[in-house]
Amino acid sequence: CIVQDTTSSKTVNERLTLNLPASTTVNKLYEDVAHKAGYVNGTFCLGWVNTGDQAPLDQASEMSLVLSGFEAGKKNFLQLTDKDGEQPQIASDESGTADSSGLDDSSQDRFIGPLPRDGTVGCSSDYSSPSYSYSSILNKSDTGYVGLVNQAMTCYLNSLLQTLFMTPEFRNALYKWEFEDSEEDPVNSIPYQLQRLFVLLQTSKKRAIETTDVTRSFGWDSSEAWQQHDVQELCRVMFDALEQKWKQTEQADLINQLYQGKLKDYVRCLECGYESWRIDTYLDIPLVIRPFGASQAFGSVEEALQAFIQPETLDGPNQYFCERCKKKCDARKGLRFLHFPYLLTLQLKRFDFDYTTMHRIKLNDRMTFPEELDMSPFIDVEDEKSPQTESCTDSGAENEGSCHSDQMSNDFSTDDALDEGICLDNTSSTERVLKPKSSLTFELFSVMVHSGSAAGGHYYACIKSFSDSQWYSFNDQHVSKVSHSTNAYMLMYRLKDPSRNAKFLEVGDFPEHIKRLMQREKESEEQEKRQREIERNTCKIKLFGMHPVKMMMVENKLEVHKDKTLREATEMAYKLMDLEGVVPLDCCRLVKYDEFHEYLERSYEGEEDMPMGLLLGGVKSSYMFDLLLEIRRPDQVFQPYKPGEVMVKVHVVDLKSESIAAPVSVRAYLNQTITEFKQLIAQATGLCAETMRVILERCYNDLRLLSVPNKTLKAEGFFRSNKVFVESSDSTDHQAVFTDSVLWKLLDRHGNTIRLFVSLPEQSPGSLANRTSCPKASADSEDSLDGAKGSRKSVEAILEESTEKLKNLSLQQQQQQSSSTSDSQKSSEHSDFEHIESPAQEPDAASQPSQTENCTRAASDTENQFPSEERSDSDVNNDRSTSSVDSDILSSSHSSDTLCNADSGPLPLANGLDSHSITSSRRSKAHEGKKEKWDTTEEDSGTDSEYDENGKIKADSQYLYFKAEPYSQEDGSGEGQKCLLVHVDKRITLAAFKQNLEPFVGVPSTQFKVFRVYANNQEFESVRLNETLSSFSDDNKITIRLGRALKKGEYRVKVYQLLVNDPEPCKFLLDTVFAKGMTVRQSKEELLPQLKDQCKLDLSIDRFRLRKKTWKNPGTVFLDYHVYEEDINISSNWEVFLEVLEEPERMKSMSQLAVLTRRWCPAQMKLEAFREVVLESSSVEELKEKLSELSGIPLENLEFAKGRGTFPCDISVLEIHQDLDWNPKVSTLNVWPLYICDDGAVIFYRDSTEELIELSEEERNELMKKESSRLLKTGHRISYSPRKEKALKIYLDGGPTKDPGQD
Repeated sequence: CIVQDTTSSKTVNERLTLNLPASTTVNKLYEDVAHKAGYVNGTFCLGWVNTGDQAPLDQASEMSLVLSGFEAGKKNFLQLTDKDGEQPQIASDESGTADSSGLDDSSQDRFIGPLPRDGTVGCSSDYSSPSYSYSSILNKSDTGYVGLVNQAMTCYLNSLLQTLFMTPEFRNALYKWEFEDSEEDPVNSIPYQLQRLFVLLQTSKKRAIETTDVTRSFGWDSSEAWQQHDVQELCRVMFDALEQKWKQTEQADLINQLYQGKLKDYVRCLECGYESWRIDTYLDIPLVIRPFGASQAFGSVEEALQAFIQPETLDGPNQYFCERCKKKCDARKGLRFLHFPYLLTLQLKRFDFDYTTMHRIKLNDRMTFPEELDMSPFIDVEDEKSPQTESCTDSGAENEGSCHSDQMSNDFSTDDALDEGICLDNTSSTERVLKPKSSLTFELFSVMVHSGSAAGGHYYACIKSFSDSQWYSFNDQHVSKVSHSTNAYMLMYRLKDPSRNAKFLEVGDFPEHIKRLMQREKESEEQEKRQREIERNTCKIKLFGMHPVKMMMVENKLEVHKDKTLREATEMAYKLMDLEGVVPLDCCRLVKYDEFHEYLERSYEGEEDMPMGLLLGGVKSSYMFDLLLEIRRPDQVFQPYKPGEVMVKVHVVDLKSESIAAPVSVRAYLNQTITEFKQLIAQATGLCAETMRVILERCYNDLRLLSVPNKTLKAEGFFRSNKVFVESSDSTDHQAVFTDSVLWKLLDRHGNTIRLFVSLPEQSPGSLANRTSCPKASADSEDSLDGAKGSRKSVEAILEESTEKLKNLSLQQQQQQSSSTSDSQKSSEHSDFEHIESPAQEPDAASQPSQTENCTRAASDTENQFPSEERSDSDVNNDRSTSSVDSDILSSSHSSDTLCNADSGPLPLANGLDSHSITSSRRSKAHEGKKEKWDTTEEDSGTDSEYDENGKIKADSQYLYFKAEPYSQEDGSGEGQKCLLVHVDKRITLAAFKQNLEPFVGVPSTQFKVFRVYANNQEFESVRLNETLSSFSDDNKITIRLGRALKKGEYRVKVYQLLVNDPEPCKFLLDTVFAKGMTVRQSKEELLPQLKDQCKLDLSIDRFRLRKKTWKNPGTVFLDYHVYEEDINISSNWEVFLEVLEEPERMKSMSQLAVLTRRWCPAQMKLEAFREVVLESSSVEELKEKLSELSGIPLENLEFAKGRGTFPCDISVLEIHQDLDWNPKVSTLNVWPLYICDDGAVIFYRDSTEELIELSEEERNELMKKESSRLLKTGHRISYSPRKEKALKIYLDGGPTKDPGQD
């Protein structure tokens, strides 16, 4: 049975595994789960997982598990849940629930040790728990020991701390030390925090203790928790820190007394016997597992120890200079142990470096180690015999196990797939008694294990208790009995000496200061327990409310005790929402709310005194609903909300004004008919139910007419929260098919309309001409034509003229102007746009009004300061029966004003928006435009042409809703950025969208570009004219920039100047356009006038080149005859380097290679300027010859190295001489380690005979400062190196001091 705890009673939800006989009753199952989980039986429920049956198993049932639906021999998944809304009660230690007597001895034996890996009974081979655990995770009352919480990757720290805690001599000495408050902050005191931790490990009732206070005393921040380090390295660093902290105290020499040994490092002359030596101390002995160059590993710890002291002979070129013989002689060099520490630490060097693959590796070779180690043979160096051991332990495996950690998971190679364990108890007690004991016999008590690979893994410790001689696994927060250990990495032995072997201090024997500390920790733990109890009984639920002052929905979290009443909870919510003094408390109430569907589920009338625990269904970690603090006006009465009702938001549609009103909320029942529903809406809105049409929007823009009177709301698809549109009028639109009706078109337009913010360019060309391009109105021209279009009017003209009293053109004047010749229009356009190519230079007099005919002054209405523009799909119908001017006037509009027409009279406009209307009515043929000779492709190359096959603007093919209102956005300087608020049908194409923007930008759509602005203010140009705005959403931002729009086959290109010897080698010049089929020379010809006008660069076409740009790196040199898209791949927003040449172009062929070279002068500690070298081949010999010719360095003395990193491959002059890979042993440039296959590579070279200048310490420091400043300015690292592992440091002053210049 696999039981998942889903309650909130514990910090970590456990998954329990039980193997039970099939005859076990359900009642007994509850008892066993209660024992295993540590809960009081009867305070929780058990139920099946992921089945339709939600009823819990009957706790009182005496039925067997098989008869209750359990499958024998298979995994049965259950979940442990709250009972009656109450969380399970955690059993106290005195209750006996957690006593091991509940399970028989045989079952305990079966569960001890790691999960079985074969298909044994009780654990199938294909199942493993998602969290790391042994199948018998015992409670603290079973093992007597407490675990340590893994902060993230601190398993190495936990293993060492538990080992030190289980060392009696270390723990007792730590307890004797007394912390002085006056001397140091307790937070930064490492001994004090270790003392606190050890007291908690010995006395706490918790399952696991946090180590954050200890790591904080190390000076570590949270990032250190994500750095895994070596446990042996940590041991040394921690001992050093403790020694520093314990200076001038009784414990000053504790580490040396317990862990320090001595050895002699000697060299003995083989001719005269003279011996030179020195005494060294050690805290641990590093043992090689596999000697360098050997294929066979040592088989045991004893063999490795013998190899450690085995002397080597110094002969031949390695002879030793003997002081007595006064000559070089053969000698013997080695190590000899003089003294072993009381606590002996052996480190098995499992991590090595493979010089074949150039990677770190982990050695998983089998190496045995004894439970009792006799070290006496290793004191005498002349004794070469290997010691014989009777009892040993395997410390390794042919393969390695995966990392198991609650908060960490690493991927390991397939070679590290398995763990193999060897039992410790190989030797019988009789053999141990018979074996003679020496005075240097050590007993094993801690095995620190590493599972994983060299890339990462997991540490845990197997430790023998000196109290009961039982081995335990301390695996982070899990402590369990074990009989196996695997892959030992660090071993700790204790000298067997009855006179020195100490026992752990019992609680009653604690020093007084430790007793006081224990009392403080106990009180703190009790307080924490009480706080957890309060937390377990606190309901935490989201609270929403519409704030009456802020007029926005506010979200909070309401935390209320389960015994508080609804009335008290309402008062808490009232204060939480900061409503005191805003509205009276009796005008507020809490209701059940679904925020996702914006649905009020129910109100709680008459339940004001009910406890919140019952009202909310118990204390849970999360709820499927929220609460809303509803507010009423003093003259209103709260409406009761009953369960089962559905919320309907009703939008009233007015066909005459084409407006859709704000929603009215109505509550209905799913079993109501459509007829009853219409009566309900009629009461709420005052509309006539007889002529009412009701349209349900089931999902986004999915409209359904509710036309069957007797059909229920449930049958029509109503849910918790719904949205309907209603219309009730006498119009003939009722008789039309719904999808052909005006109502459907209006709703369809409403559903597809989005709001966009469009930023206009600061200054539009031609705006001054536009202000005078409209003829003055005659005195008898009094007819109002508010909203007639000025198709070439810039936004500046619109905004500035909107406040004047303007006269409008009469219909007669329009007719006169419409008959004007195309020549007059051409001259008018020429005067308006002298330097801009217009797409409308060949007008059709029958279908297009002249340019002056569309120009008008803004209306004089003082309330309406800004014009607006709109277009609707009704334009298509209007265009068939009226002239283009008439269609402008009759087209759908959203303005509070009325449009006047001499024939039809005033027409009311919709929505009551205070804005004027300018309606687009471009019906003209577009100017086909002259085509460049290279624009001949038909394939899609990233942009679309703005013209169709007949030369007409594609935007004219359909007319969708468009409405624009200028508004001002403050830019922080006091002046407003000119912007448009645009409502547009998102099915409109980009081409049509640009056409509609023309009057506001003031130039043809071919002369400006559209950029979409994303959340991080990045801008990307929209170039596909045939695509719609469907990817845009409400409140997206658009920026308009002046510049020629792209045609089919054209690409926007950013041109940067390459300045190889400047501090900033990459300088932006301009934006330009390249086309498919264009040659590089043609693009250079196009660039020349732009460079002269925009960049003041007067260049000759043969004195500059274009080349590939990859971020900041210069690449392939483009030759004049190369063709874009054929020889050179080109893409949208492409970037290219322009390089000015001091001499005519030397690159003539693709077989040539251009490299940038730079001489390093070690005698002067400086780098010379870059100089280009053009090679005919990839030969290293040719490169050296060219460099020798360039610099005068003899060929045999010339050395070179490839630059690293991004151009210009900057490197400190203090590092270049030794850090670069000088003189690589290759014959061609295009092989490893150079890989120079393209132009632009950086080559450093030097004279090998030139000596490096010697600098004084002061000169070096000064140069280092200059280099740091120089490289910091250029944005390059001071040194190039891969990311290094963070060094393990313990800070004695509370934390590291950060360099202000450090990133």
